[in-house]
Amino acid sequence: MAYKFEIVKGQDNLFYWRFRASNGEVMCSSDGYTAKASAKNAIESIQSNAPRAMIEDKI
Repeated sequence: MAYKFEIVKGQDNLFYWRFRASNGEVMCSSDGYTAKASAKNAIESIQSNAPRAMIEDKI
C-alpha cells in the first residue's frame, strides 16, 4: 500500500481528509468541511504546495 489521501464523511455530515502512511497509519487529518469539493481542494493545495513548504523548528 502506498501513501494516500482519503476523503471520508463523518457522523456529523462533514467531510474530512486523512493522509495515510504505507502501513495504513493516519499521519494527519483535517478539520471538517461542509462540502466534499472543499476537502478535495485542500488535498490538491497540499499536494502542489508541500514540496516548497519550509520546516520551522520552534524549539
